Amino acid sequence: MSSRTKARKRAVDILYSADLRERALADALVEESQRAAQQPAREGSWVYAREIVSGVDAHLAELDAAITAHAHGWTLERMPVLDRAIIRVGAWEILHNDEVPDGVAISEAVQLAAELSTDDSGGFVNGVLSAIARDR
Repeated sequence: MSSRTKARKRAVDILYSADLRERALADALVEESQRAAQQPAREGSWVYAREIVSGVDAHLAELDAAITAHAHGWTLERMPVLDRAIIRVGAWEILHNDEVPDGVAISEAVQLAAELSTDDSGGFVNGVLSAIARDR
């Protein structure tokens, strides 16, 4: 597993945890930063995970608007928390990280959904992120 793949999973974990606990992403990032300082072996995934979470936090309103516009029939509140976190990571990569090709961002998000969420989540994540990429 590449360090970027690990970083995406770590970012999803942070977003998911913050959302469930109704904590600010900035606070969750500080907490995870302290944990990361105690685990130098995981530094490779921390740098990009921090970039993703910071980016999602900085652009949350824009990302959520794009997700809502492309998640036909689904509000953000109705989405499973885990799927919402995965889609936010993918949407941030598509809209704000030119180093990651859209296809890679979508594929990685779909893979995370397949591993971590329901049987239907991969298709849902793919549909929303593909639509965001197409309309970008």
